[in-house]
Amino acid sequence: MRETTPLWTPIALLGALLVLAWAAAAFDSVLGTALRLSGLGDPPREVARLLVQQRRRTPSADTLLMRAGVCGLPVVAVLAAAVLPLGDRPVADLAVGVVWFNAMEVCVWGSLWLTGWGPDSVYPLIGGYRAVAQGLAYELPHMFALITAALGAGSLNMSDVAGAQRGLWFAVWMPVAFAVYLVSALAMAFWGPMSRPVGSDIAGGVRAELSGPDRLVFQTGRYTLLVVAAAAAVPLFLGGGGGPVLPPWLWTLLKTVAVLAVLVWARHRLPAVRMDRFTWLSWLVLIPAALLQMLAVGIVVL
Repeated sequence: MRETTPLWTPIALLGALLVLAWAAAAFDSVLGTALRLSGLGDPPREVARLLVQQRRRTPSADTLLMRAGVCGLPVVAVLAAAVLPLGDRPVADLAVGVVWFNAMEVCVWGSLWLTGWGPDSVYPLIGGYRAVAQGLAYELPHMFALITAALGAGSLNMSDVAGAQRGLWFAVWMPVAFAVYLVSALAMAFWGPMSRPVGSDIAGGVRAELSGPDRLVFQTGRYTLLVVAAAAAVPLFLGGGGGPVLPPWLWTLLKTVAVLAVLVWARHRLPAVRMDRFTWLSWLVLIPAALLQMLAVGIVVL
């Protein structure tokens, strides 16, 4: 029988997500200003600016749907993080934690679609359609990467998946699944090369009509989702909190920061990918590669 999660664990999870989201925003700002230290002050200034900025409204906007999408993004990110181990145990130690994580990640599609549909404006609607197209392209490779990790551990529980890597990380003997997961993590957080739903060519896409606190909540949700995508790679492929000398929670934090740094770096070094080309890449390259990796793991395990 699994131990009961302490009451302070959800608070620690929320605090860690907010701190890492702030760190990701700061690091992203630093890289965006050619590694000048002045970039570290940009996130606080942006928060202050958005808090006092007046909200814009299009004439026939469906405010309820738009705000449901905006507020849903950080909520879904936190719910997805609930099954990720904080060192040894997660907040919600579900037997089907891998399935829960994938289900919450799919809910991101709904949040982006509502955010794009609600303003009743052209550019946000285009961004919403791009989000759906991107989701349809990356979801199968993403799911196969998760299933491969679960197959290697013989369990859908995140803690069990992390515990199965005490001898060897899954990233070492499942490199294709790990690479596919990193690509799908970028798409999950619509980040870097996969940022077409919020592309500058359509005036910001789904966030084009967001302003003031609405834009702040959306941006917070996006950075939190990026942190969760990076953190999920740790129990799935990087051995969880396993490591010498340091406590498990610190190893989890260090590995999460390392993956997060790679994802943030990708935004400033890789160009945005068109949806039709990414769909071609996903269906003709990523899916067959992920299936072959899963077959190899299945043969080894069985």
